[in-house]
Order: sequence, then C-alpha cells, then structure tokens
Amino acid sequence: MAVQITIRGVPEDVRDTLAARAALKRQSMQEYLRGELMRLAARPTLDSWLDEVRRRKDAAGTSIASSAILDARDADRR
Repeated sequence: MAVQITIRGVPEDVRDTLAARAALKRQSMQEYLRGELMRLAARPTLDSWLDEVRRRKDAAGTSIASSAILDARDADRR
C-alpha cells in the first residue's frame, strides 16, 4: 500500500531546482520525486556496500600491498 510523505522546510531554491528537473523529464514533481526516492532506496548504504566489498575480498583470499597499487598508478603517469 502506498503511503504519503510530507517534507517540511525545503528551501525555495531546492524546490525550484527539483521542479525544473521534473519539467525537463516532462514529469510532475510528484512523479519525479517518487522515482528519485525509489532509486535512492534501491541503492545500498555505504556501510552495507563496504561490508560486501570486504566479504568478497576475504572470500578471494588475496591481498595486494598498498605500495603495489600506488606503484601501478604512478607507472601510468610516467
């Protein structure tokens, strides 16, 4: 079941920017914000993303020294 969300205290310039973005997509403000909220909710939090990266790194059982990474990066700059 859909719910309603009210956000108070949004600065006028922020509201105007969002309205302009909605208009560019030929959407109402409600359609635009609903899509943006759904997109935001679908993304993992930074903490959960980092946990997943750490889990995959541990599962791979490999390790690269930071100095090797920096050396490889610097090799491209020469």
